[in-house]
Amino acid sequence: MNKFQENAKRKYSGPPQLSPPPGETHVVFNQPCPLEPYNAYLSDTALKHWVKVFGGDWHRDALSEYGEKVGSSLYEAGFVANKFKPEFKSHDRFGKRIDQVDYHPAYHQLMDSGITAGHHSLPWTNRRMGAHVARSALAYMHTQADPGSGCPLTMTFASVPAISHEPDLAALWLPKITAEIYDPRNIPFFEKKGLTIGMAMTEKQGGSDVRANTTRAYPINDDGPGRSYELHGHKWFCSAPMCDAFLVLAYSHDSTRESTGLSCFLMPRWRPDGTKNQIFFQRIKDKMGNVSNASGEVEYRGAFAWMIGPEGRGVRTIIEMVSMTRFDCMVGSSAIMRQALAQAVHHSGGREAFGKNLHQQPLMKNVLADLALESEAVLAISMRVAHSLDIIQNDPKNRHEHLLSRIATAIGKYWICKRSAQFTYECMECIGGVGVVEDNILPRLYRESPINAIWEGSGNIQCLDVLRVLNKNPSVLESFIAELGLASGRFQDFDCFVNDLPEEFSDTKSLEFRARTVVEKLAIAWQASTLIQFADPVVAQAFMASRISRPHAQYYGTLPEGIDCDYLIRRVFDPAGL
Repeated sequence: MNKFQENAKRKYSGPPQLSPPPGETHVVFNQPCPLEPYNAYLSDTALKHWVKVFGGDWHRDALSEYGEKVGSSLYEAGFVANKFKPEFKSHDRFGKRIDQVDYHPAYHQLMDSGITAGHHSLPWTNRRMGAHVARSALAYMHTQADPGSGCPLTMTFASVPAISHEPDLAALWLPKITAEIYDPRNIPFFEKKGLTIGMAMTEKQGGSDVRANTTRAYPINDDGPGRSYELHGHKWFCSAPMCDAFLVLAYSHDSTRESTGLSCFLMPRWRPDGTKNQIFFQRIKDKMGNVSNASGEVEYRGAFAWMIGPEGRGVRTIIEMVSMTRFDCMVGSSAIMRQALAQAVHHSGGREAFGKNLHQQPLMKNVLADLALESEAVLAISMRVAHSLDIIQNDPKNRHEHLLSRIATAIGKYWICKRSAQFTYECMECIGGVGVVEDNILPRLYRESPINAIWEGSGNIQCLDVLRVLNKNPSVLESFIAELGLASGRFQDFDCFVNDLPEEFSDTKSLEFRARTVVEKLAIAWQASTLIQFADPVVAQAFMASRISRPHAQYYGTLPEGIDCDYLIRRVFDPAGL
């Protein structure tokens, strides 16, 4: 019998009649054992379900192997990598400028494990249906060990579509970007077999408004696509500084120094001639969360870079990378919620209060079941987007999936990433005082929980993106409503909810002011549709009763009567998989 089963089967029989050993003041009892080691894949009923539903089950052996690491060695590495922060060294001991960030070996362990497992590359190296789903499951589990190291893994993964715009550069870079080889050395890219990619878009004066950039790019030669430039300027955020190259936005200029528009560039840390590029990191940020990952502030003083994509179309080029990183924000926030929930359910299963096991207390059951329902709903739509990416990759002409994924990513990032902080706090409250102690993972998850909502475009940006896409192409809304309609005919309240959605867009004058309300309704409808179509029927019915048939209350633990809370809580863990 494993530790979770022991916790769950304990019966309350009053406080133990124990005498402390001589010299001791008390005996520790009514405290659960830690949730470790465990298998983050085999124990996760919901994850296994959605991987199978959307065609990634062929990768289950590798997912199980990675799940075992996440629940043991990588779980411990996550604590250590966040305890010992990255350290920036501008110069070596001889005074030579090196612009180097040193990490604890635990961070390198996390990076090496992720890259070896294909976190950064699986859909690009194995174009089988379900590859995006399987890769998302890897990212989902990895984040539960350490979200910080997931940042460069995500950017490396997401860089592939953007770099693919230039075949010559792609031929040189992509084999190394997608290689399952981690090489953290600060040496030229052409001396490595495995590369990682970062990104630098925002500046002090612009933030999310990247068109306010002041970084300038001037041509070194005019030898066609992939031509080389030198960049001058600064970036307020650059993640992660030790990557081998960065996707950068800058205003390009022609040979007469006239601006040709905002363009996208691939900037290597080392120049093609083997000398250090003119990239000067000023500092790394002292962040509240995402601590294991370094984020830098950087200046370019004639830095070498290649143009990627059409001149003056930099936003359109880099948006393919941003779209993928925003999708990973959905997956990452879902994962933070999952880890917090796992800890809460496990802890309450081994804790007694007021004469009963804690997670058998009626009100606590309501809280835990509500959290479990929320966790599975956000995972469901994350995996639905992954499935869409699989379809698009294998059937590029599938118009419905192209339109759906374009709006779904913005809706999902807005909804999931913003739900994460309140969700994580509620799990912390389930655990109680122990949950705020740094020995526990919950404080780290809580500090991490707002990060994805802010990075890659905050909540308002996502809502405005939804409106912009719908205004540019009304077919997107038609496609989204059609997706929702696939679940029609089974719940009258759901059908009425969906039928009322188009009315939200009739008053265009107030639409921007109401954007958050509208996007929230789209998110809830999409979750309901996905659950009705593909989820366990008990889960779908519970979501309908608590989110569609009536508005969900402000806090968790407000499920209506008639929902099978015990069933929802049992789905959090598959005891056989622990």
